[in-house]
Amino acid sequence: MPEEKKKERAGEKVETRTYTFQVFRFDPDKGDGSSHREYKLDVARGTTVLDALIRIKEEQDNTLSFRYSCRMGVCGSCGMFVNGLPVLGCQTQVYDLDGDVVEVKPLPNYDVMRDIACDQMSMFEKHKSVKPYILRKDTKELDNARGEYTQTPENLDWIYQFTYCIKCGLCLSACPTAASDSEFAGPQALAQAYRYIKDMRDEGAKERVDIVDNSHGCWRCHFASSCSQVCPKGVDPALAIQLLKREVILHRLWLRRQGKGSELMPKKIKDAKRKEDVPDAPEKTV
Repeated sequence: MPEEKKKERAGEKVETRTYTFQVFRFDPDKGDGSSHREYKLDVARGTTVLDALIRIKEEQDNTLSFRYSCRMGVCGSCGMFVNGLPVLGCQTQVYDLDGDVVEVKPLPNYDVMRDIACDQMSMFEKHKSVKPYILRKDTKELDNARGEYTQTPENLDWIYQFTYCIKCGLCLSACPTAASDSEFAGPQALAQAYRYIKDMRDEGAKERVDIVDNSHGCWRCHFASSCSQVCPKGVDPALAIQLLKREVILHRLWLRRQGKGSELMPKKIKDAKRKEDVPDAPEKTV
């Protein structure tokens, strides 16, 4: 643990510890690649990583760039990679970290704009692609509304946790599938697709199923659950994606029963042949 010190602040003694912050630095204008720079800082209990970075910017290096807004875990702007884990800087206490070295990097799976600030436009575009809003079949209904869209408490309870998403992007940063497939919709967008499909006020399930039912949609998820582990609001995107897969299958089966067919279940398989060198299945034992 870092050595503890005593400092005078407003006439009282305050316990502090000296930490070394290893901060990732990247300047796109210089074009000389990325680097790391170390900053020593005496930190008092209760200081967050974001607080520490703000102090470093004010006291030691005013060229340091990072993104933040509310500083209270609501806006999701201060996502960063601290000691190997995607976190919100405003929710991460320095004293809770192991050792006296704090490594701060930009979130993986995003393009770096400058230092710790990432370009998260890809996440917002994927979020937008699943139509994250109430869809109604009658598009003119809102112009002649006769009342509110009602929702039962039970339906609200079912989707409630997925409404907590603040679009911080930590889940996409932690996702191993997103790291290998830039076109993967990602846990944030897929969880929101499920949230609106299961909202009883919504009538756009078919549109969203068509959007997520592909090789870069819900079927690309390998269920690592890293997204759920790092979510700062307790959302479980991994669960939502598995439930979304069930919704897609049920929807396709319903189309099949209606005689409309589907890409997932073709009506007839033509010219099917057994693959060579495949052994016969063992005899039944029960």
